[in-house]
Amino acid sequence: MSAIHPAIAPDNLAVITGGADGIGFAVAQALADRGMRVALADIDGVRVTEAAAALPDATGHALDVSDRAAVEALARELGPVSVLMNNAGTGGGGDALSNPEGWDRVLGTNLMGVLHGVQAFVPTMAESGRPGLIINTGSKQGITTPPGDTAYNVSKAGIKALTEGLAHTLRNREGCQVSAHLLIPGFTFTGMMRRRMAQKPDAAWEPGQVAERLLQGIAAGEFYILCEDNETTAQMDRKRIQWAAQDIAEGRPALSRWHPDWAKAFANWMASGD
Repeated sequence: MSAIHPAIAPDNLAVITGGADGIGFAVAQALADRGMRVALADIDGVRVTEAAAALPDATGHALDVSDRAAVEALARELGPVSVLMNNAGTGGGGDALSNPEGWDRVLGTNLMGVLHGVQAFVPTMAESGRPGLIINTGSKQGITTPPGDTAYNVSKAGIKALTEGLAHTLRNREGCQVSAHLLIPGFTFTGMMRRRMAQKPDAAWEPGQVAERLLQGIAAGEFYILCEDNETTAQMDRKRIQWAAQDIAEGRPALSRWHPDWAKAFANWMASGD
């Protein structure tokens, strides 16, 4: 197999949170296929143990990423790491005026869980002088922030800002060979979705397609690894992201894409060749 990133090499260790199924497990399979050792971490101890048993050289670890001390303990236990994927995530937080407990849970897992992973693992990786790879799983909802689960949007927007800052810090650190990347999945038939519906929607990608796109993006040196799905093309994603940014630049109402006064303008924008 062709080289993707110098950190992805036989016998190097990869740590993946939220690794019991879905995108995390698909990436674990892809890295194991390339000879890496894999440590899967997940809040569901039974499922993560079963997942690890399905890979050739893997261990499973029950872990709540919202618990900083537990993440730090895992980092000490595992020792030198070459690839870190902060992938654990959850939803169902609610809008800005509801469900305080849901907000705590979503931000604790999605945002603070990523920060805990970064701060527990990355300093040692950066100081080692060895090639390293950080992948943080974001979301298009952290960029275009659609109405609905505002807590989820806030958490994923935070991951975007955190990962951008991390990449800048690593890039400007003398002797550091660690790169950071933001994975931005599209509509994906994850393990969480499988537990709610028996059949994959036609519009959704399989997790393995996301893993393939991730490795492609890393090989190309992309920071923002934006994934398509079976209903959304790369061009559609770019135009939606540009529209969202122009809300600020042009002084439009917040979330104008979903504002009735701007529905026609948005439709025209998406249909244009710009």
